[in-house]
Amino acid sequence: MPQRLSRLLPLALCLAAAVVLPPAWAQAAAKPVKIGVIGPFSGPSSDFGNPMLHGVQLAVQEINAVGGYLGRPLELVIKDDQGNPDIGLKNSQELVTEGVVATIGFCNTGVAQKSLDVFQTAQLPLIIPCATGTPLTSRFPAAESYIFRTSARDAIQAPFVVDDLVKRGWTKVAIFADTTGYGDAGLKDVEAALAAKQLKPVHVARFALGVKNLTKELTAARGAGANAIFSYTVGPENAVIANGKRDLKWDVPQVGAWPLSFPFFINGAKAAADGALMAQTFIAEPSNERRASFLTAYARKYQQKIAVPMAAAQSYDTTYLLTYALFSIRDGKSGIRDGKFGGPAVKAALENIPRVYYGVVATYERPFSKDDKDAISQNMLVMGKVRNGAITFAYPEDARRNLFMQRKQ
Repeated sequence: MPQRLSRLLPLALCLAAAVVLPPAWAQAAAKPVKIGVIGPFSGPSSDFGNPMLHGVQLAVQEINAVGGYLGRPLELVIKDDQGNPDIGLKNSQELVTEGVVATIGFCNTGVAQKSLDVFQTAQLPLIIPCATGTPLTSRFPAAESYIFRTSARDAIQAPFVVDDLVKRGWTKVAIFADTTGYGDAGLKDVEAALAAKQLKPVHVARFALGVKNLTKELTAARGAGANAIFSYTVGPENAVIANGKRDLKWDVPQVGAWPLSFPFFINGAKAAADGALMAQTFIAEPSNERRASFLTAYARKYQQKIAVPMAAAQSYDTTYLLTYALFSIRDGKSGIRDGKFGGPAVKAALENIPRVYYGVVATYERPFSKDDKDAISQNMLVMGKVRNGAITFAYPEDARRNLFMQRKQ
C-alpha cells in the first residue's frame, strides 16, 4: 500500500492545489468526466484488448480514489469493436455523441484506420495505447492532428529488431506479413529498416488472417536461404509460422514486433515458440518499485496474470497522462464551459502536459507536443524473448537498464 500511495501522490497534490471553484463548477461538481474506451473486448483480438481495458479500469479506480478530476469521478464509456473495422467505425461515431472528453483505444491498426476521420472531424482527442501501425499518427498534419499514441509505432520497432538481427549475424531475412492494414504497414517498415542496413528481404510471404498452413511459403523462404523470419501479424498466424518451421525441421529464429508476446503465439506454438524475439516496452517483472506496485495492484484487482502486459501497462499510463492533461485545463476561455470540456482544449493540454508523470512503462516528460503525437521513443524499447512459455529479457544488460525508467529522446 505505501508504494501505491507514493505513485498516486502527484495526482493527489494536483487535486489539493486546485483553485477555488467558481459557481459553474459548483453546479457541475458531481457530474462525471466521461472517457471513451474502444477496443476488441471479444473476438479474436480480445487476448490483448481485455488487458488494455483492464489497465484503463485500474488507473481510473486509483484516480477516483484520490478525488478524480477536482471532485468529479472519471466514468468510462466502453465500446467493443470486436476487432472489426466496420463495428469500430460505428462505435466511434457513437462515442463522439456521448459526451466523452477524449477516447482511449484501438488495438488493431486496420480497425483504427477506418475510424480516425471520425475523431479528427469531431475534434475529439484519441489516444492509442496498443495499435502500432506507423500511419496512424501520420494520417493528419501533426499540428492539426487529434490522434495521439502511447504504444511504440512500427517505424521504431522494426529498426530496433533489425539492429538486433544484424548484431546477431542474421542478415538473410524472410518477411511473413498478413494482408491487414497492420501487415501492410509493418512490411513497409521492415523493408525500410533493412534498406537502411543495405539489406533486402530474401523472401516475402503474404497471407490472410485465418490461414492454417504456411508450409509452401516456409519452404520457399528456406529455399531462398533465409536465416531468420520476421513475422508481422497479430493472431494465431504467428503460431502457424512457428509450428510450420518445426514440422519442416527448419531451425531458424522467429523475430518480430510485440505480437510475438501474445498468448495466441505462445500457447498456440508451445515449445516451438521458445527463443522467439520481439520488441517490448514493458516486461512483467518487478524490476523497480513502480512496476512492482502496478503488477501487484493488477493481480489483486483481476486475480490473474496479465495476458499481454504491454497492453495493460501502456493503457494504464495513458489514463494517467490524460488525467494529468485535464488538470491543466480551467473553466472559461481555456476550454471548459459549465463543466464540459472542449476538444481543442484537451488537445492543447495533451500537447503541453505540465507535470512529469512517473509511469510504469517510462517517465513521461512532455510526451506529446504540437508537432509530435507519439509518446514512445526507441530508447524505451527492450528485446524480449520467449522462454518456457513466458516473456523475459533477451539480454542481461536490458534487465539491468530496465531498473531505471527511460525518458523520451
